[in-house]
Amino acid sequence: MKTADFIIIGGGIAGISAAAMLSKQASVIVLESEKQLGYHSTSRSAAMFIRNYGNATLRALNASAEPFFLNPEGVSDLSLLSPRGELLVADEDELAAFSEYAKGSQGLETLTADEAVEMVPILRKDRIAAALYEQNALDIDVDRLFQGYIRLARRQGSKIEVKQQVLTIERRGSSWHITTADQEYLAPVVINAAGAWADEVARISGVTPIGITPMRRSAALIPAPSGHDITSWPLFGSASEKWYAKPDAGALLVSPADETPVDPHDAWVDDMVLAEGIDRFEQAVTISVTKLNHSWAGLRSFAPDRTPVVGFDPQADSFFWLAGQGGYGVQTAPALSCLTAALCLGQKPALGDDIIAALSPIRFR
Repeated sequence: MKTADFIIIGGGIAGISAAAMLSKQASVIVLESEKQLGYHSTSRSAAMFIRNYGNATLRALNASAEPFFLNPEGVSDLSLLSPRGELLVADEDELAAFSEYAKGSQGLETLTADEAVEMVPILRKDRIAAALYEQNALDIDVDRLFQGYIRLARRQGSKIEVKQQVLTIERRGSSWHITTADQEYLAPVVINAAGAWADEVARISGVTPIGITPMRRSAALIPAPSGHDITSWPLFGSASEKWYAKPDAGALLVSPADETPVDPHDAWVDDMVLAEGIDRFEQAVTISVTKLNHSWAGLRSFAPDRTPVVGFDPQADSFFWLAGQGGYGVQTAPALSCLTAALCLGQKPALGDDIIAALSPIRFR
């Protein structure tokens, strides 16, 4: 029997960053079912920090996380962010979505079609009815962030165990008793950071699921357009998220920006969805996609209101939710891990009460 103050189920960016923050003052065990950490979503992230991405609660989390990315004390000696920028273009049918994104956003610059094409020369000028540029959208070094959190958690005594698929979770007295195929664990508090499997973890714990829905997101790498140096191009995409693209290791990453509800699984590409997304991309640019270097898919898990779920379940003693991060898990990890540690340790969170309430699972009970 292995014991700790907190057992975290899920070894992605959410669970590992929470372990790093909690283990400063408590004993922590992280259980990951796969043979490697961050396998399903963290390693398949588009790796961008976009301050204006998401609803009002998510934008507040982004703002809270930004200072850490710039000065990631204990995780890295250097900033985890580097210049990229984001360019959003809209055709006539997307002007409503364009206006909605701009509402409440900060640091956006309106561009003409000519200026947008100057920035990304393969865009079709005749298809651009409006354009916005966010200079402060930045690349995140996800691997350095993730590995830094792993090192910090272990240095502080966290036990991180892979290939430990949780089979049973049972409340016994004042502790949770957890079994895997070859081990037993005991802790007063369970933190559910299981991503796409968060509702399943709740279910086997006897806790009412919240309705966390995994959604597949596909992407492909295509060769860089001939005759263009894409190194300094921003991430660019449609205002209504019909597609997006960004430079990636000398190639161009293109995604249909799909959100297909699926059961939790090791996601794979749906060829038709990817083909339709690439067709939408081709309609907006002057090049044709004739080759895919590589394609893949990942899972983005959303609560019904598309806001993360962070806090103790009011119906289950000492069962803590850290789930529903959707496509925002990496860029909100610094803020949500600090909030998790504060709530679990009975300390005053840095976030405002309104944000804490917006994240709490109480809203679903």
